[in-house]
Amino acid sequence: MSSFFYFLRGIVSRNAALALGLAAALAFAPAVAEARLGGGSSFGSRGAKTFSAPPPTATAPHTVAPMERSMTPQPSYSQPSYSQPTPSRGLFGGMFSGFGGGLMAGFLGAGLVGMLFGHGMMGHGGIGSILGLLFQLALLFFVARFVLSWFANRNQPSMAGSSERSAYGASSGPMGGFGGAPQPQPPVVTPIQLQDADFSAFERLLGDTQSAYSDENLERLRALATSEMVSYFSQEIAEHVRSGVINKISGVKLLQGDLSEAWREDNDDYATLAMRFSLIDVMQDRATGRIVSGNPSVAEQATEVWTFQRIAGASALGWKLSAIQQAS
Repeated sequence: MSSFFYFLRGIVSRNAALALGLAAALAFAPAVAEARLGGGSSFGSRGAKTFSAPPPTATAPHTVAPMERSMTPQPSYSQPSYSQPTPSRGLFGGMFSGFGGGLMAGFLGAGLVGMLFGHGMMGHGGIGSILGLLFQLALLFFVARFVLSWFANRNQPSMAGSSERSAYGASSGPMGGFGGAPQPQPPVVTPIQLQDADFSAFERLLGDTQSAYSDENLERLRALATSEMVSYFSQEIAEHVRSGVINKISGVKLLQGDLSEAWREDNDDYATLAMRFSLIDVMQDRATGRIVSGNPSVAEQATEVWTFQRIAGASALGWKLSAIQQAS
């Protein structure tokens, strides 16, 4: 009996140790998974194109991940439809719909009750009764149609749209309808041409942002990225500090890159590029410098779609990183 007890205790001890090991691995997993600038996620803003997929390129010909985090609100631009809903037309093209349908249903119901009691549809049996029924049905249809047409013509003046009614049934005056406020309109987007200096700036930003992130230099990041992106980077760095690790990045090299799209909207210019690059990316223990994940001797590759933003018409030195998206 005692040997069986020790056997069970050994199993429990091994399971407990395994559970603790798994718990420790799970607790440390977020820090390991968040290696590299942005942690392999998609976030930031692309102006009016934030929630639309960038056009594919030779570097990123497949799907680009949508934004997981963005301070840009979802667009609420209404797309008006000028087609009116088609009313449901019942049996025989609406012959038994509406007012006439109600009368017809009552009439037929009364006839069916008569049949149940043995009096036929009209209270009498025989072929003559059926012909009489058909005649009365036709007469009732034309009477109902005349009545409905008369009511429609009578109400026509009050229902007809005047010159101050829009296609949506709302006033087209300066207040923009019954809501009292004009509908928001999408910003005007105009394609722009980039120069060689712009592409050189994008390649420089690829390395400089990674280096500043590796050094946890938020002041430097503010000069290289938008305030939204810096807020995300600071959150990641704070999480690394809490986990006792630091993400060290070095040897960033652009291998291939091409332009997806470049445009101007309002007072800003945007440029989205697909970039495939290599880098040394490791996670170190903050206290001891021990390598927690990654290989300090082997470079890894990544393909991402970066968007840059500047004040409209500014020089190439004005570009800042405004979004990162993962490419499959």
